[in-house]
Amino acid sequence: MKKEKIIITGGTGFLGKSLANFLSEKEYDVIIISRNHPEYFKDFLVSNWDGFSLGNWVEEFENAKAVINLAGKNVNCLKTPENCDEILRSRIDSTKIIGEAMKSVVNPPKIWIQMSTAHIYGDSSSRICSENTTLGYGLAPFVGKKWEKTFYQNLPSDCRDVVLRTSFVIGKNGGALKQLKKIVKLGFGGKTGNGKQGMSWIHEIDFQRIVLEAIQNENYSGIYNVSSPNPTKNETFMKTLRNVLKIPIGFSSPIWMTQIGAKYILKTDAELALYGRFIKPKRLKKEGFKFHFPELKNALENLLK
Repeated sequence: MKKEKIIITGGTGFLGKSLANFLSEKEYDVIIISRNHPEYFKDFLVSNWDGFSLGNWVEEFENAKAVINLAGKNVNCLKTPENCDEILRSRIDSTKIIGEAMKSVVNPPKIWIQMSTAHIYGDSSSRICSENTTLGYGLAPFVGKKWEKTFYQNLPSDCRDVVLRTSFVIGKNGGALKQLKKIVKLGFGGKTGNGKQGMSWIHEIDFQRIVLEAIQNENYSGIYNVSSPNPTKNETFMKTLRNVLKIPIGFSSPIWMTQIGAKYILKTDAELALYGRFIKPKRLKKEGFKFHFPELKNALENLLK
């Protein structure tokens, strides 16, 4: 029996690699569409694109079951004008061209799963954000709103839509957890800033399972917060991480130290650590989704031990 084909666009990062391996284990034929072909994808067909124009990669859309769009420049960078422009354009252009690809084949995918960001709700730790919460202000909310609007403008009328407003994904082999683990082992695993900012997170296995549900369950449609049901404060997250790693001491990082370290050592935006939000997956719970790792301690123990 021929395997059903799943396309992942922009899928060569930590999350794409993790998802491709998972879906392959579930007996799907996974096709990666990307600007490059890393060595760790030697077991997958990778079709090259530039992220904004049609090419031979479009042929892979023929008779595919679903497309999962993860394309977009990593936001873990300094927010120079050039980087801000690329963060926006890489998301908008890739989403537009996927819509064009859908129109150019006879039998396009009937499911389009679109990555978005939980940062769309802004940087407020004074409220809990569900899918109907008013969206926020700033670069990330602006990009998120444009991204989702472009998706719906280019979604074919007969295609099922699933938008994933995804929180911080914690995984074994990449992502921000790898960096946080190093910081804790160096003794700087205390709170960042005042430590009260929200840290909404999700275990990579639960992220994978949500995507699988979105593919297989026809009831899934529209916008979903993809986050553990138990967001926590930065101070609590870091303390839990220290405990799991058995590091007794963690010096805190005041705002000025975080700003210097982020800019000159980590080459990233300090606001990613200094601000946050508390996200609740209201619609996933309504759908009956059961998290394997709803609690932070168990999630970290699974990933780090």
